[in-house]
Amino acid sequence: MKWDKLAEHQIRKAEAEGQFANLKGAGKPLKPEMGDSADAAGFRIMHEAGVVPREIELRKDLAALKAQLAQAPEGAERDAIARALAEVQLRLDIEQEARRKYMRQK
Repeated sequence: MKWDKLAEHQIRKAEAEGQFANLKGAGKPLKPEMGDSADAAGFRIMHEAGVVPREIELRKDLAALKAQLAQAPEGAERDAIARALAEVQLRLDIEQEARRKYMRQK
């Protein structure tokens, strides 16, 4: 028996036995960020290696700079933080556009 047929058989058997009844989230759509299994495997490998995607790092930097900017007094220090914030936002925009272009090619 082929693997896909075997898997389908096991799913139907479990369904008939009621093993899927009253599961958390039953009847609700999956979250769109779940992605496909290849993405999930890649994210798992990155997580286990302690690697964070560049886009996530940039988002964290952006949040930290926004918090600093909110606390900074007027003057040269505030201007420097604002310039750094603009630079990080530009890098994030570039990363997001590159990802979008890549995903369109798939």
